[in-house]
Amino acid sequence: MRIYHNKLQAQLNQALKPVWLVFGDEPWQKNDSLARIKAAAEQQGYLETLRFSVDDKFDWQSLQQEYQALSLFSSLRVFEIELVTTKIGDSGSKAVSALLEQLNNDVILLFHGPKLEAATSNKKWFKSLEQQGIYLPLYEPDAKGLSIWIQQQARTLNLNLSHEVQTLLIELFEGNLPALSQELEKLVILFGGQNITLEAAEPLLVKQAKFNPFQIIDALLTGQCDKCIAMLDQQQQQGVAAGQIIWFFHKEISQLLAMTEALQQGETINALFKQYRIWDKRKPLYQQALKNIPPANLKLASARVAQLDLLSKTSSDFNPFVLLADICVTLYHGQIMKNFSLDYENL
Repeated sequence: MRIYHNKLQAQLNQALKPVWLVFGDEPWQKNDSLARIKAAAEQQGYLETLRFSVDDKFDWQSLQQEYQALSLFSSLRVFEIELVTTKIGDSGSKAVSALLEQLNNDVILLFHGPKLEAATSNKKWFKSLEQQGIYLPLYEPDAKGLSIWIQQQARTLNLNLSHEVQTLLIELFEGNLPALSQELEKLVILFGGQNITLEAAEPLLVKQAKFNPFQIIDALLTGQCDKCIAMLDQQQQQGVAAGQIIWFFHKEISQLLAMTEALQQGETINALFKQYRIWDKRKPLYQQALKNIPPANLKLASARVAQLDLLSKTSSDFNPFVLLADICVTLYHGQIMKNFSLDYENL
């Protein structure tokens, strides 16, 4: 039987299956799933946990022998089996078949590991395990799924988050559930059961969030200059190399300029999305940028990125993060910014 993480607790409340399969690369969901399953098992008397780490040199016979042996500590046991590799070979397949033939309610088999390829999840040994228990494939939630996750966690933690705060949390922490979970716990300490407004939470959340260049570009495309500059400031404080971000700026601004010129020549937006391989999730960002950024501003910003790239390689007298912030503003306020030189030392 296959279920997803948000249905796990309901399943545990119904029945504790003899086989559990937890596979995926999202760390928070994996840790939470394993903890919930083991806690439910302990409540039902499974007080001993034996751990096995399966690599390409693992002795499957030792697992079978341990399964058949009597425990000195508890008659009910959990076998936590981490598959470092999901390619278990013939010996592993045969061992799994042997375990299933001896399956009894005294032992719970808890398998976990990285994300499974479709070919692996369709193999006979895995299908046999799934038929006897529960398979939890763990996926990184999208924005909609993350919104539901935040609401569930807020109810659990008795947090009163405004809709604006929930939206900000998604913007800042999408793709990083462990960090988001920590921030929610901090909000509990700081605000308790109070209503948490955007004005109260935003300074704290932006300061704590760990951004990446993709998030900076998303803010740039949507015209959130203040957010973009705040992210750049944090990147500087974290010691991120400016050259990496300059490269992203150059790539995105050059692409926007090329797309704008193509649109002026009669090309369709959908054809450009296909040509530049723009993901569906990011199409609205580009549509907004192409609508709101004048071609003259793109040309000015493109020239400034080239100048910044040269300055960053030939001079140490400039703060490249200040100049990156200049380029953010230039995209949306080019008529004002064209009056100011990037070479601020010589003004």
